[in-house]
Amino acid sequence: MLFMVLGVAGTVLLTTGVNVQATGTNALKSLRGDTPLTEEPHAPTLQDPPKDHAPEARNYLHQPPLIPHTIRDYNITRTHNKCMECHSWQRYREFGATKISMTHFRDRSGTDLASVSPLRYFCTQCHVPQTDVKPLVGNSFRPVEAIKQSVP
Repeated sequence: MLFMVLGVAGTVLLTTGVNVQATGTNALKSLRGDTPLTEEPHAPTLQDPPKDHAPEARNYLHQPPLIPHTIRDYNITRTHNKCMECHSWQRYREFGATKISMTHFRDRSGTDLASVSPLRYFCTQCHVPQTDVKPLVGNSFRPVEAIKQSVP
């Protein structure tokens, strides 16, 4: 019963826009900033990605390659994948693009398929473009030594 009362009280506080913060030095912060839950926050300004450049080095095993060019206005739908216009096995040479990996042609059970697996069709679920901005949070990640010493 106590948990239900606390849960209802917390919900009331949050939906009424009351700013709930922890006491002491560890104040709770939200990515919403000061925008109450009853209002829609303004979207951050889109950053301009760097111009096309060489592929970035990878930092850990099985890391999906980063996208070294803008993908703004690229559409990936059930019937069309803009990425495949340049990265398919049929056209990668024509555009000087990296061809997609053989792993993208395997289903869940490891069976090789004749076309890109539905599991790998939506490229941006794993591959992301880069932009030069200040990180949202601190990061002390260090690349795996074996990767750091190898050629990308």
